[in-house]
Amino acid sequence: MKQKKFILPESEMPDKWYNIQADMVNKPLPILNPKTREPLKAEDLFPIFCEECSRQEMNQTDAWIEIPEAVREKYANYRCTPLVRAYGLEETLDTPAHIYFKNESVSPVGSHKLNSALAQAYYCKQQGITNITTETGAGQWGAALSYASKVFGLDCAVYQVKISYEQKPYRRSIMQVFGAQVTPSPSMSTRAGKDILTVQPNHQGSLGTAISEAIELAMTTPNCRYTLGSVLNHVSLHQTIIGLEAEKQMEMAGEYPDTIIACFGGGSNFSGIAYPFMRHTIKEGKKIQFIAAEPASCPKLTKGKFTYDFGDEAGYTPLLPMFTLGHKFQPANIHAGGLRYHGAGTIVSQLMKDGYMEAVDIEQLDSFKAGTLFAKAEGIIPAPESCHAIAATINEALKCKETGEKKVILFNLSGHGLIDMSAYDQYLAGGLQNYSVQTSEIEKNLEGV
Repeated sequence: MKQKKFILPESEMPDKWYNIQADMVNKPLPILNPKTREPLKAEDLFPIFCEECSRQEMNQTDAWIEIPEAVREKYANYRCTPLVRAYGLEETLDTPAHIYFKNESVSPVGSHKLNSALAQAYYCKQQGITNITTETGAGQWGAALSYASKVFGLDCAVYQVKISYEQKPYRRSIMQVFGAQVTPSPSMSTRAGKDILTVQPNHQGSLGTAISEAIELAMTTPNCRYTLGSVLNHVSLHQTIIGLEAEKQMEMAGEYPDTIIACFGGGSNFSGIAYPFMRHTIKEGKKIQFIAAEPASCPKLTKGKFTYDFGDEAGYTPLLPMFTLGHKFQPANIHAGGLRYHGAGTIVSQLMKDGYMEAVDIEQLDSFKAGTLFAKAEGIIPAPESCHAIAATINEALKCKETGEKKVILFNLSGHGLIDMSAYDQYLAGGLQNYSVQTSEIEKNLEGV
């Protein structure tokens, strides 16, 4: 029988995260104070984030950051996650390519997001913080932080993008089961939310609006800090455990990836699978193709502009150097709620600018077509976000069918779709549509950025 799963023992779980900033030829440009336009120091972030995460955010010198033992113990509940050879998908596509996927859907909350949620909750607890707040799109990050908060004894408040709050009620329920307070955003509970609703009463929300509300709550609530599930450097750092495990597992399989693919919203799961492998490209010149698969309705890497911009709609965050569609950009109401963010992280933006990676945009209907094909071939129903990575993987595998190349393709299955079945219902009934963004619309939105 052919080996399908490659599973590391718990003793082989990485004990350090990888900080790609230390090895980058061109470091990310500094984060700026929006008022003074001066570079921020770690301590400037202390009023918003916990102190250790702030230090990790600015760390451009240490390539390896030790994972606290208490975090590794919680990781052991679901890590190491399996590396899986997708024989069924290969057969369905009739491709000579060898396809592997890292199955992050096996975590207690069904996605990769828990890798950073546990770390951030731990650091907040160690600092004596009692309350944490965040935003969430589809609800994967909110579910992860709600669970992590309960594990470390913290109170958690989540602002969920309104359209996802309505589309995905069971993700909301998961957060509430773990004890979190969940509010649809924009709401009337913050100044930022009130301002947005005053101008646009029927605003369906975006990650930018939800971030504004969560930051405002953190800044106005005693002993409370804000946490983030993507975009920022320390989040990418925590996610590198995915790729570090995958390196060892690919060695077990006796192969090495030619192409690495992940879906892309702000960059958390892409960085998690890609950065550990990318260090060999940066340091040794190893040739690997890295592909970020984003929705055509929110194409910050393929059609956005590299510039300084706010990470939220209200302008509460520092100015970040990133590929962006503009912080006022309102993405279409696609079901991949975790990918509906206007900008990319500073590290991934610099890597994109320097040519270490590429991006493709995927239409919503193409993503669900790929997801249903994968489900039939491999027996796992993927999250709508992950469907974008699968669509890009299928495209690369079909290219190999045309050329006869036996490439090794690795993609990150960032989460399962068992709580997204209403989206699949709509797709199967023909009720979904594509949402492409016109260049003129992007240019108009970027005026003044």
